[in-house]
Amino acid sequence: MSDSGRLATDLRAAAARLARARRVVVYSGAGVSKESGISTFRDPSEGLWAKYDPMELATAEAYARDPAFVWAWYMDRFGLIEQAQPNPGHAALAELADLVPLTIVTQNIDGLHQRAGSCDVIELHGSALRFKCLTGRHTGLSLADLAGSDEAPPRCPHCGEIVRPDVVWFGEALPTAALERAFELASRCEVLLAVGTSGVVYPAAMVPVLAQQAGATVIDVNPEPDAIANMADWFLQGPGGEVLPRLVAEVKRLCEEG
Repeated sequence: MSDSGRLATDLRAAAARLARARRVVVYSGAGVSKESGISTFRDPSEGLWAKYDPMELATAEAYARDPAFVWAWYMDRFGLIEQAQPNPGHAALAELADLVPLTIVTQNIDGLHQRAGSCDVIELHGSALRFKCLTGRHTGLSLADLAGSDEAPPRCPHCGEIVRPDVVWFGEALPTAALERAFELASRCEVLLAVGTSGVVYPAAMVPVLAQQAGATVIDVNPEPDAIANMADWFLQGPGGEVLPRLVAEVKRLCEEG
């Protein structure tokens, strides 16, 4: 059987399992955002920031040393995120939520799942669209909330402390409530659909592991085989923006047939 024929067969089988599921967890990673033009930290940088290592800038230590410099880097990335648009993969997942009960657990910080129409989204690494003061007392701030400050980085309108992006920097713990809910849902789901993630960054990578250990069906969508493909019941090879619309169309057809 050709690769395209195998993909079509596996896609139909995976869709049939999804159509019967009552609890689905979608586990998404940087590959989903990359299809919208948002580069990952591991991609080679271009332009002004090419000579800087993002993994060294995205730390509390770097922000403490030079908050203005790190803030400028984040504002550059924020501009890219603002310009990006949800891709067909994002749209397909939003449509899937109308067909089967699901929660998206994402490692992405760009808010594109929500902009595509997905409502139940757990952000394991926070959001580049939100800000908080360094003390952590005031969270959920938007750029509009910070518009009155002429400094860079701006100061919190409530306490006067400088603010930072409400994201998880390297070396920081993931938000407890988000991680606990993700683990709990993974342990109870019937299907785990992984999209655009290598499945090697812990503790987030425990999400598919917990699902598989609990007996869930694991479906992996990625251009290349990864750690999750090794445990998956079906590995659907290809970009999420191409595979997911086909998968969801088949789920929709099955649901309509009853």
